[in-house]
This record gives sequence, structure tokens and C-alpha cells, in this order.
Amino acid sequence: MEALIDMNETYLVSNLCVQASCSDGIAKIPTAADEKRFICDTCEDEFSEKSHLNKHLRCHTKEKLHACNISSKKFSQKNMVPHFRTRTKEKPYSCDVCHKKFFHKSVLNAHYRTHKNEKPYSCVVCHNEFSCKRNLNVHYRTHTNEKPYSCDVCHKKFAHKSVLNAHYRTHTNEKPYSCDVCHKEFSHKSHLNLHYRTHKNEKPYSCDVCHKEFSWKCSLNVHYRTHTNEKPYSCIVCHNEFSCKHNLNVHYRTHTNEKPYSCDVCHKKFSHKSALNAHYRTHTNEKPYSCDICHKEFSHNSHLNVHYRTHTNEKPYSCHVCHKKFSHKSVLNAHYRTHTNEKKVGHVK
Repeated sequence: MEALIDMNETYLVSNLCVQASCSDGIAKIPTAADEKRFICDTCEDEFSEKSHLNKHLRCHTKEKLHACNISSKKFSQKNMVPHFRTRTKEKPYSCDVCHKKFFHKSVLNAHYRTHKNEKPYSCVVCHNEFSCKRNLNVHYRTHTNEKPYSCDVCHKKFAHKSVLNAHYRTHTNEKPYSCDVCHKEFSHKSHLNLHYRTHKNEKPYSCDVCHKEFSWKCSLNVHYRTHTNEKPYSCIVCHNEFSCKHNLNVHYRTHTNEKPYSCDVCHKKFSHKSALNAHYRTHTNEKPYSCDICHKEFSHNSHLNVHYRTHTNEKPYSCHVCHKKFSHKSVLNAHYRTHTNEKKVGHVK
């Protein structure tokens, strides 16, 4: 049955108001044949109702009318439900290959491509390929140096919204991600995922020179520089060079005498967090690092790595005067004094 309107009634097409007219005062509203008559003039999406078009238009205008009753953040209608799932931890979309679950259907679709190794989105600058359009858009900012996200506390700018969110937790000290094995908390989900490998002893990254394996890709990259002797990070005070930026930052505190990490048991202060964590084990007598050859346990990961060399006979430190090799850097330093005739002097109190 045809729907009828009066001659002076109007309806919306292409975001323009068009008046209906007919010689007998009656005009037809398109129904089954042309059900979607409300068209967005920005992206040309079509809608059957004006209210649906108005909701859709907010994705172009960035209008956010819906507030989450948990976090008080505001969202468009489109983003409200996905956001709410991040608070309730609901993941209704499941991969039928590996059964991994997701908050959003679009993320599931992008995930599927990791099984098929499908990468339909290509960067026009460097031709890098990506499985989802969002990752391409984020990547493209590495070429444009665009940083559209700004911290409202310190005004630091970021290329990725996720990095801004993670950065913001440095101000709030919020750590929403917790390990279900040891209950350690993290501010970044990626850090939690990397941490899990310490429990599973998973080391997916292997050096193609010496075949040493690593839990983290960044650790492999830093290790690889021991083969190339590359030290791209230089101290602006003493010009000491380092293979990784973290070591430079830690070293820089020797000039500033900054010790931002404090033990909550004895209140001793440390210049880097790893030293605090290692120190804390002197209170707990915890030895979480175990040799998989002789099962000897250590409180420091660095001590375990040094110990491994007793099994492998690896001697990575070489004297540049006589080329003698050593398994420990401290032994190399002591040996070097035989060439300089330097005698180590204790601290005078």
C-alpha cells in the first residue's frame, strides 16, 4: 500500500529539504522501491529514517552526546557500545580459528587476516602493508610526523591515541592491567602481554648471528648491536655512547644524581627501577631467575645471564690492547688496569 503525504509536506534527500508536489495535492513517498531515502552528503551512506541519518552525522561532526555512567567519558552513538564493553570486559566476537575474543567486530575481522596473512592496505610512501586500515593510518603519521593527540596535563603530543592513553597513566599512576599469575600490575596492556612470557619462558625472537633467544623484540634489537658494535645513543654531557636509549637515560642520572625510585621497606633510593626491583629481593629473598641447565637460582636476571657463560664459555668482552677475552665486564675492567698501571682506590670517608 502506497504511503501518502499532503502537498506541502517535505522529506530529506541528500541532506536537502525537498517539497513534495503533485497536481492533485497528493504525492507518493518512496517505500519498498526506495526505502533508504536519507543520504549523507559527506560519505553517501543511506538511511531509512531521518533519526538514523542524524546519529550517523555525528561521526563526521565529532558530536558526542552519550556519556558512560562508569567512566563519564562521552561518545557518539556508534562508539558507545564498544566503549562500554571495555569497562565490562565483554567480548562477544570470537575467532573460529584460534577462539580469541574481541570487543569489536571490526577488530575480529582485522584479526582474521593474521591467519590468512592478508594485508590489503598498502602505504603509498614506503609500500609497507597492513592487515587493517587503522594501522595504515597510524603508520602514515611516521611519514607526516603528525601528532594529533595532546596530553591535557603536560601538553606532550602523540601520533597514536593509545600511546596518549598509556602516557596519561604516568600522571595518574593507574595500572589497570594485572597478571593473573603473580598479580603484578601494568599501565600498558602490551607490557602485561610481554610480562606473561617470563612465566611461560617464551622466547619467540632469535638472533640470526649467535641464535640467542629473547622474549622481546626490542631486547633482540639491542642485543644485535653487540655484534655490530653500534651505539646510536650518545650522552650530551660526557659523550659516552650506548646501544639502547634506556641505558642512556639510566646513565644520564649519574650526572644529575636523580634517584626517582624508593624502596618502601628501607626507603633506600635508586636511579633506575630495575635496581630497586633487584634490591627489593634482598628483603624477600626471592630468586625468580633459574638456570635451565643446572637449576641454580638468582635474584637478578643479569646475574643469571653472566652465570650462563660458565656453561657456554662465552667471552663477549675483549681488551682492545691485547685482545684477551673475558666473560665478565668487571673482570675486563680489572684486567685493563694491568695495562694502565691503575690501582683501584676505595672511597675515602
